[in-house]
Amino acid sequence: MHAIRLHAFGPAENLTYEQAEDPRPGPGQVRIAVRAAGVHLLDTALREGQQGPLPEPPALPTIPGREVAGTVESLGEGVADLWLGRRVVAHLGFAPGGYAELAVTDVDRVHEIPGNLDFAQAVAMIGTGRTTMGILQFTELGPGSVAVIPAAAGGIGTLLVQHAKNAGATVVGLAGGPDKVTKAQANGADLAVDYKDPAWPDKVRAYLGGRPATVVFDGVGGDVARHSTELLGPGGRHIVFGWSGEGIRGGQPYLVEGVSEQVLGPVMMRKAGGPNPIRTLELRALTEAAAGRLTPAVQRFPLAEAAAAHRALETRGTTGKVVLEP
Repeated sequence: MHAIRLHAFGPAENLTYEQAEDPRPGPGQVRIAVRAAGVHLLDTALREGQQGPLPEPPALPTIPGREVAGTVESLGEGVADLWLGRRVVAHLGFAPGGYAELAVTDVDRVHEIPGNLDFAQAVAMIGTGRTTMGILQFTELGPGSVAVIPAAAGGIGTLLVQHAKNAGATVVGLAGGPDKVTKAQANGADLAVDYKDPAWPDKVRAYLGGRPATVVFDGVGGDVARHSTELLGPGGRHIVFGWSGEGIRGGQPYLVEGVSEQVLGPVMMRKAGGPNPIRTLELRALTEAAAGRLTPAVQRFPLAEAAAAHRALETRGTTGKVVLEP
């Protein structure tokens, strides 16, 4: 098979497109002919040798990527024949191997793809979508809500805008640059502004006409977060799920005592509850997409251009979920 391999930690150029040995499914596993592989900002940090949330940096050489969608083409021992030929999507967990034409995973991680979703959309919902479902556990939106959403043209931001609009909230989308502002507005934001414009907070206040924000969904951090929290009224909430503006490699979120709540990791899983909270959130995400209530934005790159995808993601030159297609 062809795959993207990393032989040495470092820049995006270290990702090479080459021949690799076909993986074999073990007991309880399936092998997937990959049609779409998700790219995450965390992948760029792991590529440089950072540990992130993993127990340790990946062993080299490695095939990066932990989100795949495709068709089951081979079964390991003990897997029911009914899986053969099914369109499926899976998050591989801590195991890499997604940036490839073939990938293996435990059958317990696999979901059948609803018929109305393509492979790239399914990949977006299994990772970005499940995170969005986890974030939304921490607040209830309604017609009286005013939601401020930084990175509104990103993968999570796109879904948050759609959910907030479905709930009847007033949605303020913040995005970096005119093209992303246009996308946020087309996605349903009542007001979309460029957070690179120093006057953006005043534009938001003028639009709201004295109404305070009730919630800020913050995956950016830094000055964008600081100005966003200043828009909150009494009882407003600052839900923090990332800080891409500060850098994933050791940056810190912007927090306000008594207002901010970090919701990633164990906090999100405890909130989801049940014997398998991750799978619970994945099922919610796929269900929302299958029902047409959420539609992920996807930016596609050929598998061979994984390095270009990483560079675009690192420089915030992407919109929606970045997906590699073999």
